[in-house]
Amino acid sequence: MNKESEELFREVQRFRQPWLWLLLLLGVLLPIDLYGYGIIKQLASDQLFGAHPMSDAGLLASGIPIILLGIGLVALFYWMNLTVIVYPDHLYIRFSPLHLKPVLLPWSEIASCKARTYHPILEYGGWGIRYGPGRKAYNVSGKQGVELQLANGRRLMIGSQRPDALAQAIQSAMGQQGPTQEASLL
Repeated sequence: MNKESEELFREVQRFRQPWLWLLLLLGVLLPIDLYGYGIIKQLASDQLFGAHPMSDAGLLASGIPIILLGIGLVALFYWMNLTVIVYPDHLYIRFSPLHLKPVLLPWSEIASCKARTYHPILEYGGWGIRYGPGRKAYNVSGKQGVELQLANGRRLMIGSQRPDALAQAIQSAMGQQGPTQEASLL
């Protein structure tokens, strides 16, 4: 039996929020634009930065790291994704490319789970891999997810665009009946 046929649930989420991409692109393009403006002004005139604070070649070469950093940041967010897979014997979580190895949770480490609405900023300080006292979250967007109560007492929130299906798959794999739901906290 191949691995794909053993999957009970699979979800791959990416950062695709328009507001995030607008902020990201502005944060990358603005410094590059200002730097480009400075290069043009220095090459055309000695007045903006004084009498050539660095050589023209040095100024041009110093821009390469800025451009590469900007391109790298955009590429990181483009390829970043949260993959959650429910297998019959464990839960697979990987926040690529930040996790070099996936988080594998055997069912013996999970006491319970419930699909619920949560507040990413208020409860976890935002999106991504978030840590707090006695809790952790993996989320990419939205405010829906599945909260796991682990056997060690800690909580783990997994953001999901299909929280009911994820909770059902986890509980089915754990041998339980139907998802437990909780209303929004606020």
